Amino acid sequence: METVAYIDVLAREGALLAESAESAGTDAKVPTCPGWQVRDLLRHTGTVHRWAETIVAEGHTGPRPDGGLPDLDGGDLLAWFREGHGRLVDTLTGAAPDMRCWHFLPAPSPLAFWARRQAHETTVHRVDAESALGGAPTAVGADFAVDGIDELLCAFHARPRSAVRTEEPRTLRVRATDVPGAVWTVRLSAEPPVTDRTGDGDADCDVSGPAALLYPALWNRLPFPEVAGDASLAALWREKSGITWK
Repeated sequence: METVAYIDVLAREGALLAESAESAGTDAKVPTCPGWQVRDLLRHTGTVHRWAETIVAEGHTGPRPDGGLPDLDGGDLLAWFREGHGRLVDTLTGAAPDMRCWHFLPAPSPLAFWARRQAHETTVHRVDAESALGGAPTAVGADFAVDGIDELLCAFHARPRSAVRTEEPRTLRVRATDVPGAVWTVRLSAEPPVTDRTGDGDADCDVSGPAALLYPALWNRLPFPEVAGDASLAALWREKSGITWK
């Protein structure tokens, strides 16, 4: 996907998140994030937006602390969220393609990284906001879903901090059934997972389904559409694959 496409997704998903949060109310529980209410979701996502925007806008060359969670609620919190989301969209839109700043996953450029990361960050949390209303979440496009699966498997869980590990080597296969070639083989061991973008060889467990359902499932927002083989590996993923903010 092109950077501009990620920014378009970010703009749309942030608006949907705010609309769902406003409809649910800040007291509403967020079923996909046990222990959170909508106010926690808005504070977290809004803080991430401002943190990312500052890094890009000021060209920071190393990590920097976030600004902390705001002591806001209700309409003031929603306005704060919308303002920060809008600033992030505007900053990414206006940034030079060759701008330089810190980023923490492999990417063609810093701008491409931040546009992609914030598009997926916001989409996953939009699913959270919609869960506070009940019903099925708004679907995402298959290509964007595949991109998000790839980021999660090949980038996030390639890092040393990934907790998805097994004592003995095991293999988890992930397959988007509606996108030709969208298959990943995740090799698990006592070391960080190693993911290949292939479906070669046998797998101990296969999780599959339409990309738009598999994407939030891998982020532990929905059940896996289909599980075949050793279901304990799917359970291990759900238990250990969470990505923490700090």
